Amino acid sequence: MAKAKASPKKKAAAAAKAPLPQRIKRWVVRGMLGLAGFFLLWIIVYSVIAPPITPYMIGERRVLGEVEYEWADAEDISPMVLAAVVAAEDANFCQHWGFDVGAIRAAIEEGADRGASTITQQVVKNAFLWHGRSWLRKALEASMTPVVELLWSKRRILEVYVNIAEFDEGIFGVAAAARHHFGVGPDELTEVQAARLAMVLPSPKLRSASNPTNRERARTASILDGAHTIRKDGRADCFRN
Repeated sequence: MAKAKASPKKKAAAAAKAPLPQRIKRWVVRGMLGLAGFFLLWIIVYSVIAPPITPYMIGERRVLGEVEYEWADAEDISPMVLAAVVAAEDANFCQHWGFDVGAIRAAIEEGADRGASTITQQVVKNAFLWHGRSWLRKALEASMTPVVELLWSKRRILEVYVNIAEFDEGIFGVAAAARHHFGVGPDELTEVQAARLAMVLPSPKLRSASNPTNRERARTASILDGAHTIRKDGRADCFRN
């Protein structure tokens, strides 16, 4: 004879009588699954909708009182901006799945002063998380980066990156930066201007796109050369129209 199934009330009562460590484990698992589901939905939403604001923007607004943020679709941005940012920040952007193993290995060999974050990792940090070096943030970033790579196109990742990156204190997005630094729209930027915007990353509060030092001009020229190189050798193919 088949056993009668326990009613929901009996199951709940049995769960309530479970040992405390077992109940805590169950709550932790449910909490982690809920958090994973929340971030997954958030990532899916941002794959088609422009982020209205980011945690970092909120923090900067509290400090500065106000920030400038203007979204521009990739089609309305000078193609050189995208190429220059990749050349400056992540030349192997089209060739990795979110983590540049070669850059990580080089960073370990050269010491902690050398960064190895890819553009995808920076998008995850800027769009969904907070700045800082806590292990929790790093763990979330590491787990979310492959999901973004899986669900977003490379062009979308780059589009979001240039739109939520800070290009001067309180100036977010390439559209706001183009108007702030050069008085033009994001589609009107010259190659040099595009490279100058890429040059300020990832230290926009320490560098100036509109009033660069000699060292920053040299860095701009290097980025411009790199942008032309990756467009010729195919490393820009994944985000071109």
